[in-house]
Amino acid sequence: MDWQSILSQISAFLTSFGIKLLGAIIIFLVGIKLTSLVSKWMSRSTKLDKLDSSLRSFLSSFIKIVMYAVLIITVAMILGVPATSFITILASCGVAIGLALQGSLSNFAGGLMILFFKPFKIGDFIEASGETGTVVGISVVYTELLTLDNKRITVPNGTLTNSIIKNYSSEELRRVDLAFSVACNSDDKKVKGIIQEIVDAHPKALKEPEAFIRMSERSDNALVYTVRIWCKNEDYWTVYFDVLEGVKESFDKNDITVPFPQVDVHINNG
Repeated sequence: MDWQSILSQISAFLTSFGIKLLGAIIIFLVGIKLTSLVSKWMSRSTKLDKLDSSLRSFLSSFIKIVMYAVLIITVAMILGVPATSFITILASCGVAIGLALQGSLSNFAGGLMILFFKPFKIGDFIEASGETGTVVGISVVYTELLTLDNKRITVPNGTLTNSIIKNYSSEELRRVDLAFSVACNSDDKKVKGIIQEIVDAHPKALKEPEAFIRMSERSDNALVYTVRIWCKNEDYWTVYFDVLEGVKESFDKNDITVPFPQVDVHINNG
């Protein structure tokens, strides 16, 4: 046995593999850095400002995943993994992963549907899947909501697209619905006049469409008045609370009482 020849072959192999390994490490590190730079560029570049914010967020997430996949394949090729073998392995892994991650694939498909049909976008206030909040991010597989009490909620896109979505920000105008109960002996014209005065005096309550103020229910101990006021979307809660408080204060000043449930008890001494 020619040990010199064997050592020479081992040395040549290690040298060749070492060069490949070094090249793979360099490509891997450069690829990671490039992916990070592209992701930052997409989130900060003014050239992409014309893109819808939801589309921009989705594309950034999708491109990052694609770049990582290309990087892994490139590194494997540099290390000498045959292309056909690698593709076969990827196909087999893809089937196995696809079966294991059916929910994730459903979420990916949901992300595409959100991207193309646009039921909401970043910045919209929505209610869906039992959650309510402002959309702060849309990625490939999930959407992030920020609730009114400042909690960040992650909702899978597949769940969102399979549920009823209420988008409170999609329209310019929004209607404030209120109901006021008064005692049965209250004067109808006086009650409606007080409510009308409060609504007319509010600077953010729109004159067109005209506010609706009518008695909607009469029970044994109360009259119920339904009030519908139109305002700009961003003024909804201001109008809601201001009118609610204003009507209560005006009712008190004009001696209009709010009924309370009562039970008459008759005692038979016989």
